[in-house]
Amino acid sequence: MEKERHVLVVFPHPDDEAFGVSGTIATHIKDGTPVTYACLTLGEMGRNLGNPPFTNREELPKIRKKELTESARALGIEDLRMMGYRDKTIEFEDDEKLTNMVTSLIEELNPSKIITFYPGYAVHPDHNATGAAVIRAVEKMPPAARPVLHCVAFSNDSVEKLGEADIVYDISPVNKIKLAAIKAHRSQTEQMFAGMEEKLKNQDPEVMARINIERFWTYKFA
Repeated sequence: MEKERHVLVVFPHPDDEAFGVSGTIATHIKDGTPVTYACLTLGEMGRNLGNPPFTNREELPKIRKKELTESARALGIEDLRMMGYRDKTIEFEDDEKLTNMVTSLIEELNPSKIITFYPGYAVHPDHNATGAAVIRAVEKMPPAARPVLHCVAFSNDSVEKLGEADIVYDISPVNKIKLAAIKAHRSQTEQMFAGMEEKLKNQDPEVMARINIERFWTYKFA
């Protein structure tokens, strides 16, 4: 993993950073690269309220904000931006407004790498709309000035349509940090971890591969 000037991570929800890219983030930070995480919403429409419920819809944003802060602390992110959009509405936001938001971040931070979702291959409408806004903002820049785009794709047809991932990182040296970031999002991950802990303890190959390997597709402009 090359040392970068600055890495900008743009995702719509708390916990988007944890599952697929937190090892990459932690590695960059350990290498001395500054990382800014712009999280568009507080995930207030998250489905996991517990069974029996541990909270209600009104209180969930407060919980998820705290969890996001704890995840950022676990990863070592010192520049966490909460952008104030509403969960499950990103696809309905004005395209120009979203693009200008990303452009402002790029102009301020001058990142050499941006991590986001690959539009059309990230399942959730908020994921796809966020990735599309990043693409539009970077596309407006002169080609020589554009940061590299490392995109997360996980739809069923990602490999079929995009080919194998361009970038594959083994983040096992920082996997404990990654697990701490995932666990920080307790409201969304506690039930999942209940079924994984024994497998993690026993170094189950399939589970360890899911934790230790992070894949990215490099967005290529026409």
